[in-house]
Amino acid sequence: MDLPGVGRLIGLDFGTRRFGVAVSNYDQTIASPVANWERKDLAQDARFLTKQVAEFRAVGLVVGLPVHMSGDEGEKAQEARAFGTWASTACGLPVAYHDERFSTLFADEELRAAGLSHKQRQARRDMLAAQFFLQSFLDARRGT
Repeated sequence: MDLPGVGRLIGLDFGTRRFGVAVSNYDQTIASPVANWERKDLAQDARFLTKQVAEFRAVGLVVGLPVHMSGDEGEKAQEARAFGTWASTACGLPVAYHDERFSTLFADEELRAAGLSHKQRQARRDMLAAQFFLQSFLDARRGT
């Protein structure tokens, strides 16, 4: 499914223990970090995600796809795709996938440069990574 060209998009940085959440503005030009969610079970995870979708009136999801440097997809990419399918079904929204290579590294570098401790970085890393790849997705759609 194609994502609508206007309306807020939610970026999800998939992880087996937690996922980061970012959101775009209505015009899909700017991404902002929102939250990290410690995964519990599918029902609680779905409640959290549908709450985010409702709060931001999201029109679509963008899930980060961890691909290898060669561009090939491995096991983690398959897990991210399965997560995206689940999230799409749970929220009733279309989903797209976007290369998330280096997003966690960039997030960690930004947080380290801000002088945050390891624990503080860990508390913010996933949502910042979601912001980075969601912004990359938005820029790519606009051709910038």
